[in-house]
Amino acid sequence: MRSERARHNKIVFSGTVGAGKSTAIAALSDIPPVSTEADATDETADIKKTTTVAMDYGLLSLPDGEKVMLYGTPGQERFSFMWEILSEGGIGLILLINNDTPAPLDDLERYLKAFKNFIASTAVAIGVTHMDKAPVPSLDTYRAKLAEVGLHPMPAVFRVDARSREDVATLVKALLFTLNPGLIDA
Repeated sequence: MRSERARHNKIVFSGTVGAGKSTAIAALSDIPPVSTEADATDETADIKKTTTVAMDYGLLSLPDGEKVMLYGTPGQERFSFMWEILSEGGIGLILLINNDTPAPLDDLERYLKAFKNFIASTAVAIGVTHMDKAPVPSLDTYRAKLAEVGLHPMPAVFRVDARSREDVATLVKALLFTLNPGLIDA
């Protein structure tokens, strides 16, 4: 009998406000995504007009007929109670970090700590967004920070345009390869 986790094929997308979680799910999903966008009423309004307040949901159909559910968490820490709820039963985490914030490496560390237990029992792949607007810190700097934090195995870190299905698919493939290095690219 397959495990509960295997039956669900659930990947969680999390990360900073404005990093592109909703956009990434929309780019990858084979169905119109379900979202819980609401007008931003706090400091988030300085970054964007609307924000996710509960979750995003999309579905990816694999060539073999299996489905992968894509769940996006709210980025605001005041909705962090949803992070644990949405992670339940997930097979891994896609962490998106907006490089165009005042302290993206601090953001990375904060989300790694928040998802520490989930990552320890699954895996994580990291996508850095908005590098076109803010090229610093570099991916090498992110890798150095991950080494400093001591995360093993070292997660994949990519420059990502959350609007690009190919970029988001690369992140998901990296996550799946981390979970099962024997996977063959179909």
